[in-house]
Amino acid sequence: MRAPRLTGQEARLLQPPAPGRFGAAELEGLPEPVRRYLTQAIVPGMPLATAARLRMRGRIKVGRWLPFRAHQVLNPHHGFVWAARAAGIIAGSDRHVDGTGGMGWKLAGLVTVAHAQGPDVARSAAGRAGAEAVWLPTALLPRFGVRWSAPSADQVTAAFRVGDTPVELWLRLDGAGRIASLVFDRWGDPDNRGSFGWHRFGGVFTAYRSFHGLTIPASGRLGWFYGEDRWPVGEFFRYQLTDLEPVAEGVGLGGEQAGRPRGDGTFAPG
Repeated sequence: MRAPRLTGQEARLLQPPAPGRFGAAELEGLPEPVRRYLTQAIVPGMPLATAARLRMRGRIKVGRWLPFRAHQVLNPHHGFVWAARAAGIIAGSDRHVDGTGGMGWKLAGLVTVAHAQGPDVARSAAGRAGAEAVWLPTALLPRFGVRWSAPSADQVTAAFRVGDTPVELWLRLDGAGRIASLVFDRWGDPDNRGSFGWHRFGGVFTAYRSFHGLTIPASGRLGWFYGEDRWPVGEFFRYQLTDLEPVAEGVGLGGEQAGRPRGDGTFAPG
């Protein structure tokens, strides 16, 4: 993946993989549906990556549906930086790094169209980071503090924390063990009333691809109120992953192979 140079925040998220490789020992004691999911998602012998770089495109609803292209640094247990350009003229980023969250978007690089930060934004962004572990299944292994259960043959749950924020992902599996849908409680203010709380968030996945030994939901529709009557209003994100590269051994922590911070404190364009 040819990617833009990294900012300092992005580089800190690109931690190297844990020692060892994926194998049967990682699945010991897990319920059968969980083993089925992880077995189809991770090729045996894969490094135990906890961070990755992604590229995606799709449509995002900002009043109306707009096309976007984005790149992202993702470390589900610590955070993310998602930098994008929508409709060719709105650019900016969402992020959760070092326990703090924020967003900043500008029109034509001049007019601020969205800016937010603070504890509520950080908690919401932490939940997002955790949920996006579905794009990096090695980060969902029990060795990383993930507690799995299987309420039924086609439904599994993964519970862990991102900093102080609890994350519990309810995943419905298809017949091949792939994730068909995701739902979790996310901190937010989806009605823009100035009052944050826990709200249902999730969506459905419509296509799958394999990248560097990981098979993941490569296309889907996500938003607030999934599974509720308000889902048609809450849906705001339709994506297609075009590339994903897990951090390999010897890469990360701002090393040369991972790229160097750009040095001006800004996010690279999408």
